Amino acid sequence: MNQTKRVIALGFFDGVHRGHGALLRRVIEKARELGATASAFTFDRSPTAAITGQVVPLLSSVEDRVWLMRTCYGIQEVIVSSFDGMMRMDWRDFITEYLVKELGAVHVVAGHDFHFGYMGKGTPQLLQMTCAQVGIGCDIIGKVELEDITVSSTYIRTLVAQGEMDRAVEFLGHPHVLTNRVTHGKKIGSSSLGFPTVNLQIPAPVIVPAFGVYATQVAVAGQRYAAVTNVGVRPTVSDNDGRVTVEGFILDFSGDLYGQELRMEFYHRIRGERKFPSLQALSEEIRRNAQETRDFFQSHPAPL
Repeated sequence: MNQTKRVIALGFFDGVHRGHGALLRRVIEKARELGATASAFTFDRSPTAAITGQVVPLLSSVEDRVWLMRTCYGIQEVIVSSFDGMMRMDWRDFITEYLVKELGAVHVVAGHDFHFGYMGKGTPQLLQMTCAQVGIGCDIIGKVELEDITVSSTYIRTLVAQGEMDRAVEFLGHPHVLTNRVTHGKKIGSSSLGFPTVNLQIPAPVIVPAFGVYATQVAVAGQRYAAVTNVGVRPTVSDNDGRVTVEGFILDFSGDLYGQELRMEFYHRIRGERKFPSLQALSEEIRRNAQETRDFFQSHPAPL
């Protein structure tokens, strides 16, 4: 029997959006009430992808999910479990053997559509009933709506894929986040365009935002900077290899961030990606976009 008392939110939590926030806030509230650790349980990969064998683009990596739950909601501990192991477990064993005995759950919180265990036979109703039988608390949180639309990862993925970033931020409750290590680019930004740049790869299976230029902020080593970020294949660059890149032109920064872990926060799409007649024309456009980015953050202070 685990000696740590935990209140645990159950779910996949892709994007950690406002709907998830309702669960996580309830966990914080109950953990304080019961003197327990505020925890969240999530899987290492998409249940839908694992079951269907299809590629499911995700809003966030495991690392970003953990960071968002801790930062936005104050969750103390995030338990990341292998979905392959859990999908074979009997739904009742998941509650009695895993949640209660192994994790020391004294209260659990799940969404109205949470299914678990072998073949997804565990339902919110069975979870609530079994928790009552074994003497632990259970809350089932109903759907959260915004503008009469159910807040869901599926809907927000569509917004990001279409470049509707302002609306995605509204439904997420925070900026769309991408964290990775800075890689070497073509050095065109600093050498030809006059801006220090960072290049990030989008790890599979994280979704690629619609190609274009975004007002973003980058966070590295405890510091934050506004940046003009291009997502796409850089059609103006003569030796582009067709790969999708995320290239941020950092404002008011000097230095080399190669190899450092960097978090990029997407707030607003400025324009679509397009080909310019020359690097000079591209440089002039980026300068215009830089001013648009400054103006955006002056009127929309970043919350994180």
